[in-house]
Amino acid sequence: MIYEDITEFAAALPPMQALIGLDLGEKTIGVAVSDSFLSIATPLETVRRKKFGVDAARLSEIIADRRIGGLILGLPRNMDGSEGARCQSTRAFARNFDRLGDIPIGYWDERLSTVAAERALLEADTSRKRRAEVIDHVAAGYILQGVLDRLRVLRMQGGAA
Repeated sequence: MIYEDITEFAAALPPMQALIGLDLGEKTIGVAVSDSFLSIATPLETVRRKKFGVDAARLSEIIADRRIGGLILGLPRNMDGSEGARCQSTRAFARNFDRLGDIPIGYWDERLSTVAAERALLEADTSRKRRAEVIDHVAAGYILQGVLDRLRVLRMQGGAA
């Protein structure tokens, strides 16, 4: 099931299972995972995009291996909040992936996540070559951490999650 609202997504999550966060690019998919307490996001890997079936198979493998209970997709809105072609592509990916299994899927506004990831890598004095290798899954980590932080606030307010 696909959830537009993060509160509804939180209510659909099974207890004590991790989340996976994805930063979908045209050529790569950045992948990050959380711990089962939903407290910290860890960048995991960058998947080179091939075709949907191959990409989905790799993501499904990660989901099964790590007991993932929910999937977050970074939604690449324009700076004014509108949605363009990249958002449509992300939503199509979500619809196609939703047909493959029974995992809650949610969206998170990813504006500036890649900028934040790039800044963090520059501050860590990461080489240009290494930054190119890791930027996508570091950006996925920023996206997923944003969700985890929001879920923590919801729990403190007595909401779901």
